[in-house]
Amino acid sequence: MLAEAIDGVAQGTPWYWLAVGYGGQIVFGSRFYVQWLASEKRKQSVVPELFWWLSLFGALMTLAYALYRMDGPFIMANLGGPPIYARNLVLVHRARRAATVAQPPAS
Repeated sequence: MLAEAIDGVAQGTPWYWLAVGYGGQIVFGSRFYVQWLASEKRKQSVVPELFWWLSLFGALMTLAYALYRMDGPFIMANLGGPPIYARNLVLVHRARRAATVAQPPAS
């Protein structure tokens, strides 16, 4: 891997932790494609709920990898995101519930 080529860091890292680290980056990065495609479809800027789920799980996976590595700057960079992503999901679900309650029952 790239890190191994640079300083031998990956040599002692089990394959499953590398999978968590790379997987987290892939999940986190995929959210931009989801947002872009949703915006293109609606012809306006849109942030779909899936964007926040990918953000949350990608960040948590990346944070888990950073904690495994005990990499302070990497840990610090990934601590702030998950609460924000979770809060956005709470707001999305509250808005959905309020919209459901506000609709009169079908007769």
